[in-house]
Amino acid sequence: MLRAMRDPIVLDGKSLAKATEAELSRRVEAIKQRNGDRTPILATILVGSDPASATYVRMKGTACRRIGMDSLQVEMAEEATTEELLATIDELNANPDVHGILLQHPVPAQIDERRSFDRIAIAKDVDGVTALGFGLMTMGAPAYGSATPAGIVCLLDHHKIEIEGTHAVVIGRSPILGKPMAMMLLNRNATVTICHSRTRDLPEIVRSADILVAAVARPRFVKGDWIKPGAVIVDAGSHPEKCGDVDLDEAAPRSSAYTPVPGGVGPMTISMLIQQTVRAAERTTGID
Repeated sequence: MLRAMRDPIVLDGKSLAKATEAELSRRVEAIKQRNGDRTPILATILVGSDPASATYVRMKGTACRRIGMDSLQVEMAEEATTEELLATIDELNANPDVHGILLQHPVPAQIDERRSFDRIAIAKDVDGVTALGFGLMTMGAPAYGSATPAGIVCLLDHHKIEIEGTHAVVIGRSPILGKPMAMMLLNRNATVTICHSRTRDLPEIVRSADILVAAVARPRFVKGDWIKPGAVIVDAGSHPEKCGDVDLDEAAPRSSAYTPVPGGVGPMTISMLIQQTVRAAERTTGID
């Protein structure tokens, strides 16, 4: 089931994301030909001026342009209210030229983020953030998966990492990463343990993982001696220190495969967001 400890596979999300762009460009061109030369559009909403969030929004816009899509970037003031944000989302929901909507997380403290996420029309929820989308995905019904977990599953599949029958441990329970990640792995017939800040004996639980997904938002939190020899490490963390949630210097040599930081999970998040926007545009234009 798992590879030997030697020569772990580097789960290179950057290369995989790049490799998908030619096919996505072809699909965008087909949409334009079907739709009177009108290109798919991803609308991004940035509330406030957080530098990291602004950078992520720019990266998503650049990724759109690389495959011939358009990015409609909506910027709102730091002091914007929930009602103002909801009105903006309503306008984008009603705009037939917009195929996907992304509300950049996190939003300022005065904004009701869950209410705002759930205002996004399910057909345009290409980032997989609505409660309805989560419920549909969990029950195995058609829905756009949360972009980061969906990107992780895509990366594992590309490298033929077996999921069925494994014990997967997810550290983190956020509604846009930890929880949907656990459900996606469960739907692929893994046995899943969800851990969080109040979990007792966390290192021992992690030592039982065939697949570990670290999404705890704490730099180098997972230590090398927590890793079961031959386990697959998915590090979904990203920190200014250019590291993730796992101490990869210690942990990677014990693994059979691991995601580097940077260049592992991050590029797949953006790639999946773009892929799902293209799919939403295909559905709108009647392309199967």
